Amino acid sequence: MAWLFLFVAGLLEIGWAVGLKYTEGFSKLVPSVLTLLSMGGSMALLGLALRDLPLGTAYAVWTGIGTVGTAVFGIMVLGEPAGVLRLVCITMITCGILGLKLAH
Repeated sequence: MAWLFLFVAGLLEIGWAVGLKYTEGFSKLVPSVLTLLSMGGSMALLGLALRDLPLGTAYAVWTGIGTVGTAVFGIMVLGEPAGVLRLVCITMITCGILGLKLAH
């Protein structure tokens, strides 16, 4: 169950990172509320996952999911560059996340 909590926490991290783009400095109510809810949910689920997972592993996986998801969102939705080096780096982060999961 801890890994499921961690995975969903990572997805919510993507949500709040993307949400920050749309809050316009927290001046827009709906995106701001959704972003804050996503932040709170992400932290709460990370806390639940930490009951059973080592801190270093859980934190690295959580931030990795957020980093990769946010970068992919930027490329696919916001038209950010998807150069070879950038894609290789995203792949390396993903491999690191999988490696931490397998090493646990």
